[in-house]
Amino acid sequence: MHTFIKSLIAAVVSTLVIANAVAQTFPTKPVRIITPFPVGSGPEGVVRLIADKLSRSWGQPVVVENRPGGNGFIAIDAFKRGANDGHDLIQLDNVHLSAYPHLFKKLPYDTQKDFEPLLPLFKTYFFFAVATDSKYKTVGDIIADAKANPGKLNYGSWSVGNPVHLGSALFETVTGTEMQHVIYKETTMLYTGVANGELSFAMGTNATAGAMFRAGKVRYVGVAAPKRVAGFPNVPTVGEAGGPANFEVSGWTAIAAPKGVPKAVADKIQRDIEKALAEPDVKEKFASFAYEPFPLGREQFGQYIVTESARYAEIIKKAKASLD
Repeated sequence: MHTFIKSLIAAVVSTLVIANAVAQTFPTKPVRIITPFPVGSGPEGVVRLIADKLSRSWGQPVVVENRPGGNGFIAIDAFKRGANDGHDLIQLDNVHLSAYPHLFKKLPYDTQKDFEPLLPLFKTYFFFAVATDSKYKTVGDIIADAKANPGKLNYGSWSVGNPVHLGSALFETVTGTEMQHVIYKETTMLYTGVANGELSFAMGTNATAGAMFRAGKVRYVGVAAPKRVAGFPNVPTVGEAGGPANFEVSGWTAIAAPKGVPKAVADKIQRDIEKALAEPDVKEKFASFAYEPFPLGREQFGQYIVTESARYAEIIKKAKASLD
């Protein structure tokens, strides 16, 4: 028995030494971060900045590969066909990990089997945007008009099942209103539609609606957050603006590795990205987009995804939304 225990300890120590050596030498070649977001978008801008910092830290190129479209499935397919040792990573958002499993009867990926979520990059909240000359001065004005004219008001998004669509559908449910959902091809067209009065309103982050806001084409009448957002002290929360109390619509993106990636490698990637996120220029980028730090450890983040998934399941059920 004594010999067995000594052998077991030696095996464990050997395994730890090997794992540590793997982590110390990672990466041994260029790293690819695949993103489903288009060039110039807020989430893509953040991951590109992180990639640059990792390149400097690791002494290896870290390339961001844009694979937009197809609900993110194009990017996910490329990721699944890539390296499984940590040299291929992917940027995902809350929809991919928490909402789509309840929207699609059959997904081309399995959140449990295909991904090892490492850490969230940021969290952001959605503003209610209206045209600058809109008659709506508050969220309460939108609710009152929607109740007085069932089915006449409209809101927009870029697809079925994205946070803007689901958040707007939840808004209908909790306010007892009925409105029309209009789908645009992409976000620039969407917020142009708000600015020229084609839409009654649209929810959007400052990363997506901010260009029109800064140009004075749209106004923010409320933010779906638990408190006012830094940088926008004059924009009330939805509850303060005459809407339902504690109404929250948020989005986040994360970096994931392939399931089964060596723990030592996953730990190194997570640790080095956390260091990059703490850099002043990254914080400056966050402030420009009204993004907030979202520091969660890997285990905490896993539990958060489970909680978010349950929340989206309820929203999707109430909205009677489905995709196939």
